[in-house]
Amino acid sequence: MSANNQALRSYDLSDQWIGHVDIALKNIFLRHETQRDYPAKDVDEGVLSEQHKQQSAALMRVNHAGEMAAQALYQGQSMMARDDSIACKLQAASMEESDHLNWCRSRLDELGEPTSKLDPFWYAGSFVMGVTAGAVGDRWNLGFLAETEHQVVRHLESHLQTLPEQDARSRAIVTQMCEDEQGHADLAEHLGAAELPKPIQGLMKLTSKVMTTLAKRF
Repeated sequence: MSANNQALRSYDLSDQWIGHVDIALKNIFLRHETQRDYPAKDVDEGVLSEQHKQQSAALMRVNHAGEMAAQALYQGQSMMARDDSIACKLQAASMEESDHLNWCRSRLDELGEPTSKLDPFWYAGSFVMGVTAGAVGDRWNLGFLAETEHQVVRHLESHLQTLPEQDARSRAIVTQMCEDEQGHADLAEHLGAAELPKPIQGLMKLTSKVMTTLAKRF
């Protein structure tokens, strides 16, 4: 590789990292316009007791933390993808995850509750996992994505069972998120995702459990 090509490659990598840092800071600290309508826009706010508000807020805080992690995961994976078409599809899916992030944040605002104080930690850890998954090759990268989304779908379905019946606004948001996440899993499998070994799947479940437990409280 010539000196000029090496310099261009180094510049491109530096530019990518600067771009990802900018995206990270915006995701963690700023609110964005969503690409799609807020699912709860036309849904009436039910009469929620203080206990029900706290219950809904805890679950939506977990969902917001999960979407913060998803943003970072997709960014890391798309940066490391070998195939440009796969990178583009990952970036497109990231836009939907950005909608989820903002929907959850909006719902928390409505409930008068903050997002997780550990958001920067969720973002940083997931970005590292995304880069690592992408580094081992596109099939494993997609496999990691598919398994992540399958676990997220199960997690969201459990929230639909535990959210207060009266909280139709949160339910509308979670229902749309669940549909989108299943679509992301289907896309990854269509693109050739490899099935992850069971120990890796188990480690992912454990990591998710830790994040869920902490995000509910902090």
